[in-house]
Amino acid sequence: MYLKKLKDLREDHDYTQKYVASVLNISQNSYSDIETGKTNISIESLIKLADLYNVTLDYLVDRKK
Repeated sequence: MYLKKLKDLREDHDYTQKYVASVLNISQNSYSDIETGKTNISIESLIKLADLYNVTLDYLVDRKK
């Protein structure tokens, strides 16, 4: 599931939730809700995260052809 990938990427880069939230211009609590699946993430935020981690959107959302 892509939510686990978001957390794994964040931890692999030694980023805090607070830092990633600041990149997305949201609160740390809002980002935590995204990682736990309580809140959906916007496509704009997914694009920012893909850029932050230097990965494709397909990789980020675990899309397989």
